[in-house]
Amino acid sequence: MSSKKPITPYGWAIKQRLAEMMLSQKDFCQMYGIPPYRLSNLIYGTRRAMRYRRQVDQLLDIPPNIPGVPEND
Repeated sequence: MSSKKPITPYGWAIKQRLAEMMLSQKDFCQMYGIPPYRLSNLIYGTRRAMRYRRQVDQLLDIPPNIPGVPEND
């Protein structure tokens, strides 16, 4: 049985933008000095990591209101 959490709607938005930019999560993190585990926290919703969320939102131009994200509802 898998105990891994599913990807959140916000996580899918991150993955979609990275794909559009043709960047891997690892490359993106290295380019902008974001710890890979923090990006993973954001994708899977295991931790809010607001400092990095603001940075990721700005860098990836993610809109502030993503359906299904509790802090945006």
